[in-house]
Amino acid sequence: MNSDNLPPQLLKKLQLVKGKRSKIVVEHILEHGFITTEDLEQIYGYKHPPRAVKDVRDQGVPIVTYRVKSADGRTIAAYRFGDLSEIREGRFGGRSAFSKRFKETLYEQCSGKCAICNGHFSIRELQIDHRIPYEIAGDVDYSEDDPSGYMLLCGSCNRAKSWSCEHCPNWQEKSSSICEKCYWVQPTNYTHVATKDVRRADIIWEGKDDIDIYDKIVAAALHSQQSISDRIKNFLKNIVMFIMEIFTF
Repeated sequence: MNSDNLPPQLLKKLQLVKGKRSKIVVEHILEHGFITTEDLEQIYGYKHPPRAVKDVRDQGVPIVTYRVKSADGRTIAAYRFGDLSEIREGRFGGRSAFSKRFKETLYEQCSGKCAICNGHFSIRELQIDHRIPYEIAGDVDYSEDDPSGYMLLCGSCNRAKSWSCEHCPNWQEKSSSICEKCYWVQPTNYTHVATKDVRRADIIWEGKDDIDIYDKIVAAALHSQQSISDRIKNFLKNIVMFIMEIFTF
């Protein structure tokens, strides 16, 4: 496949790909029909050719990998376009750049709290995160006038979400509807955590009174040879059962 075989609208989209490495891969494939790891190493000087190809895939352009023989007879990877009708619009051209004002708007809306652990942080300590991962939905319909698709997370929760999402079966399926019902997208209204039928609550203990209570829970957990989470869960179970008995009478 080269540029002569492409409909003008698809060719125009490919010309909008951002980034030096990405443009090199796209332009080479448009001219020659494919590009190999040997091309990327010897012609363009890239020591990690798959990374250059990943840059293109990350922008929503389907790339197919297959095997060919190098000049010295080695089996190497080659890459060509897949079905370009499957270009993922929301990721095309790379991630949107967020303005300072957009982050300030999110910060005001969440009162300076991380959307997952509910801890208070300064604005510089919080990171803008796509509710539905960029890998799944990209920046579809991104608008700074509608921040509902984004939230602020502390570094710890952002890393935890990334790990959980990347190990979720939906990372391959890429269904936004599955993500919409996940804890990491709507932590106060969800039906699963990375497709698993579990529930979780991330708690930050801050301030002297909170920390004093936490220290007592830790001491009680150690004394009863329980984990801190088990100690908290058992305590809450006892409270719920007590309340239910009261209302039964």
